[in-house]
Amino acid sequence: MKAVTWHGRRDVRVEEVPDPVIKEPTDAVIKVTSSGICGSDLHLYEVLGPFTTEGDILGHEPMGVVEEMGAEVTHIRPGDRVVVPFNISCGHCHMCGLSLYAQCETTQVREQGTGAAMFGYTRLYGQVPGGQAAYLGVPQAHFGPIKVPEGPPDERFVYLSDVLPTAWQGVEYAEIPEGGSVTVLGLGPVGQMPARIALHRDHRVYEIFQKKRDGVNKILLNP
Repeated sequence: MKAVTWHGRRDVRVEEVPDPVIKEPTDAVIKVTSSGICGSDLHLYEVLGPFTTEGDILGHEPMGVVEEMGAEVTHIRPGDRVVVPFNISCGHCHMCGLSLYAQCETTQVREQGTGAAMFGYTRLYGQVPGGQAAYLGVPQAHFGPIKVPEGPPDERFVYLSDVLPTAWQGVEYAEIPEGGSVTVLGLGPVGQMPARIALHRDHRVYEIFQKKRDGVNKILLNP
C-alpha cells in the first residue's frame, strides 16, 4: 500500500509499504478514506526527529471502512464506516473506567513516561503505524473505532478522531461559568474549534491571533 513516511527533518515521502494484517483477536484493519493533518504533526516534521525512526508512517486523525477484524471485535463488521480515535485505549482498565482514555494502562508507554499509545506519533507513544496510508491496522479495535452513518461526507465526521473532542474537552476544563467569557490564543484549525464550541455554548469568546503574513496582531471580540 501507499503511505506517508518520515525520513528526517522536513523530509516526508509517499512510499509503498506492507499492508497491515490482523495479529491479535482485538485488531482490525481499516481502509482509510480520510486522514486529517494535525498541528502536532508539524512537531514530527520539525523537532521530534530524535524519537522518530526512518520509515515511520504518520497520521493520527483517520476514518474509513472496516476491511476485517479479529474474533474479539464484535461491535463493527466489514463494510462499516468508522472514525478511529487518535489514542489507543482498551476500554476496561482502571483509567479507561474513569473515562481517562489517554492514560490507558494497557497501552501506556511506560518506558517513555507517557500516556496511552497513539497512531503515527513516534516511539514516545508506541511507534504505532499511522493513518496517512491506504490501510490502517487498529489495535484494541474491540473498543476504539466509532461507527458513523453512511451518507454525509467524511468532512462531517473526521474531526471526531481528534481535534473536535480535544477542543470540547478544553472548553470543559476551562469551567466557564454561565454568562462567562474565555480567551482563545491562536486561530489555526485547533484554536477555531474551541472558539466555535464556546460560542455554541453561549459564552463570550475573545480570540487573539497573529496575522503573520502582514506582521499585524489583531484581536477580534465577539459581543
